Amino acid sequence: MPWSVAPLRLGRSWVVAPDVRTLRERWNRLVAAGPQEREELFRPSRARTPSSSVAALPGQRTSTVRFARETGPAPEPVRLAHGPFDEQWLLPDHRLIDTARPELWRVADERQLFAVEQGYVPGAAGPALLVTAALPAGRSPAGRPGRIRPLFRRPGGEEPNLAPGLLPWLSERYGTRVTAPDVLAWAVAAAHPSPAGCRVPLPADPDVWAAGVELGRGLRDIQLRGARGGERPRLPGGRRPYVRAPIPARPATLAYEPGEETLTLDDGRISPVPAEAWDFQVGGVRMLEQWFTHRTAPAEPGSLEAIGPAAWPQEWTSELLELITVLALLAARGAERTELLTEAPLLPRTALRDAGVLPVPAAARRPASVLDHQEEGPEGQFALL
Repeated sequence: MPWSVAPLRLGRSWVVAPDVRTLRERWNRLVAAGPQEREELFRPSRARTPSSSVAALPGQRTSTVRFARETGPAPEPVRLAHGPFDEQWLLPDHRLIDTARPELWRVADERQLFAVEQGYVPGAAGPALLVTAALPAGRSPAGRPGRIRPLFRRPGGEEPNLAPGLLPWLSERYGTRVTAPDVLAWAVAAAHPSPAGCRVPLPADPDVWAAGVELGRGLRDIQLRGARGGERPRLPGGRRPYVRAPIPARPATLAYEPGEETLTLDDGRISPVPAEAWDFQVGGVRMLEQWFTHRTAPAEPGSLEAIGPAAWPQEWTSELLELITVLALLAARGAERTELLTEAPLLPRTALRDAGVLPVPAAARRPASVLDHQEEGPEGQFALL
């Protein structure tokens, strides 16, 4: 997947929130402020101030007047993969985001999937590559963030983001038709971290390839949580986590009782929670703890970040229950990932060079030209691409 994009740099944390209502309240508070207060609340950076002149994000019908003159309603928030297993909401306004990576927005549609590399942390547990259907921010819980790799280079699922010649070569090598989603599935199952970045070996045995693709499809579908026509994740045997004691309005602590398989949020209790879900880590960070922190960490009084729900929303509970299920299902297949390439012979890099797949042409490492719609430039002018 030679074309990759660096993580987004939002520049200000208040443009992201776990719920849509919070984002609209923050926007309304900012728009209602006077010039000096608006400047302070905005949190200017070198890349963005209320006076910045910026084009609209591709596919978003947001105003392009300077934000200092903005008086209209908030744009419709979009789903953002804010971090591993943490989907939140983003105000899709280019005037508010330091580096939004417009090339990602141009190819984000109902067919696209994004492979997100995780930062390398020596000795840390967790997957090296995750998949999301939402626009990814590319954040990494620890270590240096990885790269974002779209599956397709153009909207509509056209032109796979793969080295030219790779698909026919793999199809001939393994004696079966190999598609771009197959390559992504294999990568999800076989990827491992390294100091030089995410590494994806290729097996010499067609049976190992087939097993890895099947495993990767399952791991991918669990991570997508029903997106792209899949099914919502469910634990086998009808076993599922329930709220046993109501979650308080403002829980401050998260803990786990292994003997009872219970997750506690102050006096709130959820069970059964498999220990594997509680222990699931990415980059050495527990995902359940990070998810909880992103929703309960105190913010600076008077800031836009301090605007949030008065009480724990019901939808957060639903998301938490689903996250527990997702992590438990992924952990249950961890042994399969470990065993996939154990003692399996691998194809050498020279095989790809001999086949002409490597080195990858420079053009394949750059974004494709996407000119199927007009994009508005600053102050209502059309952008020239």
